[in-house]
Amino acid sequence: MNEHKKEYSFTEQKVRWVKKHTPKLLSFSITRPKDFDFIAGQFAKLGFMQGDEYISRAYSMISAENTDHLDFYAILIEDGIMSGHFNKMQAGDSLLLEKKPIGFFTVSRIPQAKELVLLATGSGIAPFLSMLENETLWQKADKVVLVHSVSYVDDLVFEQYLADLKDHAIVGKYANKFIYQPVITREKIAGALNQRIPQLLGNGELENALNITFTKADTRFLICGNPNMVKESYEKLKAKGFALHRVHKDGEIMMENAF
Repeated sequence: MNEHKKEYSFTEQKVRWVKKHTPKLLSFSITRPKDFDFIAGQFAKLGFMQGDEYISRAYSMISAENTDHLDFYAILIEDGIMSGHFNKMQAGDSLLLEKKPIGFFTVSRIPQAKELVLLATGSGIAPFLSMLENETLWQKADKVVLVHSVSYVDDLVFEQYLADLKDHAIVGKYANKFIYQPVITREKIAGALNQRIPQLLGNGELENALNITFTKADTRFLICGNPNMVKESYEKLKAKGFALHRVHKDGEIMMENAF
């Protein structure tokens, strides 16, 4: 083994499959060490060796906590070093997985609510996909709303996955609680909203589309995705009286902007 590899706390895992959804979007699965435990919403650091240099980036698991594999979703960035590696990756290849998951944007920290609103852009949907397979999430609220914003309709690659939740062995019984609202900003498609999430929060169009009035008493928000969207959405909600949910102070908003 390369001497430099010994300096890092990772294990070598095998790629099980790679699925290219579009030229820029892919999901993939790797083997999972028996001692790799995570909470839905956390992310892992994946990497590879480039000569003597260890290259790694953080990606949220989209798979459930109780599976024997780890699934991920990634947007390929032009000239991105990890994107270049993923673009060539095939089943049977090796990928390095750091031994411990990271992050506090977890299903266990979600406050109780009447409506739980999950706001995501792009690959920010990843932690929510894992959370949706966790029964704890569904026990946190009477309604669970997923809002996923993308540029084009072809970027909505998990619609079948979401539709299949009704048949899920564990969470299928909560299907009547679930509302899915796609947002497509660069195309006008029936059933999808057409403005950015911060705008939809500010002008009330999201509430109108969902037929839900957001209130401090009943509504809790989880926001994940592009840092600009996360910041702007937080500002819109803050202006309406909502506050950040902290470890020692309850609030209505949880945020993750590492995507």
